[in-house]
Amino acid sequence: MDLEPESMKPVINRLKRAQGQIAGVIRLLEEGADCRSAVTQLAAASKAVDRAGFAIIATGLDECMAQGNEPEVRKDLEKLFMSLS
Repeated sequence: MDLEPESMKPVINRLKRAQGQIAGVIRLLEEGADCRSAVTQLAAASKAVDRAGFAIIATGLDECMAQGNEPEVRKDLEKLFMSLS
């Protein structure tokens, strides 16, 4: 099942922010920053990636239901959702 690019804009933005946070963690580690700052940024990036994954699954489920796709598609999306937990 394909996702509409327009519906993925918020997810893409979230992932770009996470990408920036990860770059910040790398910079902090290269500069010898304290571990608290690095771990805080890494936790924020991890949470952003997790939320992006959940948003993709939720959007896929919405589109699946709206289009009346087969139950197998819904089951595949449920498995993907569970892989994120």
